[in-house]
Amino acid sequence: MPDEQHYYTVALLRSSAPYLTYASKEVLCRGEIVVVPLKSTEKEAVVLEEVEAPDFETQEIVSVTPKYFDETQLRIATFVSEYYFSSFSEAISLFVPHRKSESKTIGAGALAPSHTDTLKTDDLILKRPDLTPEQIRAYEALKHKERALLFGVTGSGKTEIFIARIADMLASGKSAMLLMPEISLTPQMQKRLTHYFGDAVAIWHSKITKKRKAQIIEAIAAGEVRIIAGARSALFVPMPKLGLIVVDEEHDDSYKAHTTPRYHARDLALYIAKHYGAQVILASATPSVSSVHKYDTVMLEKPYVEAKKHFRFTEGEGITAPIVYALREHYEEGNQSLLFLPTRGNFKYLYCPACGKTHTCPYCSVGMALHRKKRYLKCHYCNFTEALRESCAYCHHTPLRTERMGTQEAKEIIENAIEGMRVELFDSDTITTAKKLSDALQRFEKRESDLLLGTQMLSKGHDYPGITLSVITGLDHIMGAGDYRAREKAIALLFQIAGRSGRAKNAEVLIQCADPAQYEPYLKAGYLAFVQEELLFREIGNYPPFVSLARILIAEKRDEKAAKITAECVEALQRFAPDVEIVGHGRAPIERIAGKFRYTILLRAKARTKLLKALHSIKTHPVRIDMDPVEFS
Repeated sequence: MPDEQHYYTVALLRSSAPYLTYASKEVLCRGEIVVVPLKSTEKEAVVLEEVEAPDFETQEIVSVTPKYFDETQLRIATFVSEYYFSSFSEAISLFVPHRKSESKTIGAGALAPSHTDTLKTDDLILKRPDLTPEQIRAYEALKHKERALLFGVTGSGKTEIFIARIADMLASGKSAMLLMPEISLTPQMQKRLTHYFGDAVAIWHSKITKKRKAQIIEAIAAGEVRIIAGARSALFVPMPKLGLIVVDEEHDDSYKAHTTPRYHARDLALYIAKHYGAQVILASATPSVSSVHKYDTVMLEKPYVEAKKHFRFTEGEGITAPIVYALREHYEEGNQSLLFLPTRGNFKYLYCPACGKTHTCPYCSVGMALHRKKRYLKCHYCNFTEALRESCAYCHHTPLRTERMGTQEAKEIIENAIEGMRVELFDSDTITTAKKLSDALQRFEKRESDLLLGTQMLSKGHDYPGITLSVITGLDHIMGAGDYRAREKAIALLFQIAGRSGRAKNAEVLIQCADPAQYEPYLKAGYLAFVQEELLFREIGNYPPFVSLARILIAEKRDEKAAKITAECVEALQRFAPDVEIVGHGRAPIERIAGKFRYTILLRAKARTKLLKALHSIKTHPVRIDMDPVEFS
């Protein structure tokens, strides 16, 4: 009967609200997106299931949109919500919905197949990169692996290898996805992909307009766009016949989301690929220690152009005379340089300017955070606390330091010291839009600027042949930060920044630090030697990848309430010992943000399933749970 009433459970999109029930005279399908009334507004929601008539009054669904989520998207969203501790609504809202084909009729009881099932192959002329014998060997090895790590030194031509694999996918009627950690990498990658695949490529990230996103979805549905490339959010674009996901710069922490759901795009790419039967290639010059341990590795040991690189160490703090001298020398020879400064956010730790060491926890071997107001040092793994030190525990030098200069100050010093040098700032304070990013990179590419001066953004995979000098400052402090991955971050950063120079001609790398012995062995032996040594340290210390970590954050306006919730959670979690270990709990490194008092609990377990079970037992408390955390402040 046409007027028969149906009832549906729906999940509001972009919401942490519970499931709601609405009525409809039309037969709807699971996954369809509808508009529902909510108080005085209307919201989009996804239909989950038809239910019996409830014993309370229900409102009518306002309208049915031409959008829907397919069953695979719904299944993956369920996993995301359970593993990363979000609502289902927040998880499904990550995904870009499909659009129904015109043949869809409401009331048919099922979604008509979308015309994304067909892909255009006729009018696509495939170009392929010319590969060297070593690249061919890596390419052939990758072809037969469901998931693999492409571990190649900077400048070894990793991009050409995964472009060749993308071409394979397109030739076989499949589509491909390429993830990059930040939109700062998209201009150069877009140029390279467009060179090979023309209009079959679309770039996707958070700065792209709604209108452009709608155009891309239409082009995908029409089979015109076959490759989607972009930052984290590109992972959730529906690609028909997905055959390959490439995660470039796989080691980068930008793949971890810092809002709910706190997913890691690299890890989720591997999970999503399983559902679509797609291959995954993780690529990096400095792969994460965990990835080297977990996945088959294909090595590229030589750069494409074998330029000589001379490494030198210099002491001191900030922009010293040897740094100015080196910059001036390369500038006067008509070459470009790069200078890395760590962000101010890194400096919550006491470090010694004489020996370069940070004061570490005797129980966890990680740096102890400085609580300046209350004058104490604290380990944010196990909560060991001691009074603020005046002198270095290793060499007894006084005084210890915490602060460093910012990029703007460094720019002024250099411009005053070297007449005519044009300095391009490259940090998150300066590069706030996609256009500013593109303009800055273009100026450097056209040699309208002589020095790229910036923070972590510099370490990303930009490729400029004119750079013959890389200057790296602040490594000692990164090495001693309160994070079990501090050594990995410092050594990876060293290799990444060094790799930005010497792409086409001989280059120099100037490293400012107090203790060259922390870095020199790896410059000689290579990054893999560091990884193998680090894995031993992680296994002995009970750190990932040999255990799983989770961090619980409690943030409340009243300090006593936050402390009470923390105590209740600790008590509940103790029931899961010894399978789940409470490593430490107490006030967070940053004790108060936005008027809320913050406490943390850090957990670890050998078995991930047991850790998840423990965490699900406390998720009714007002807490934020971060699985596989990369940030501990």
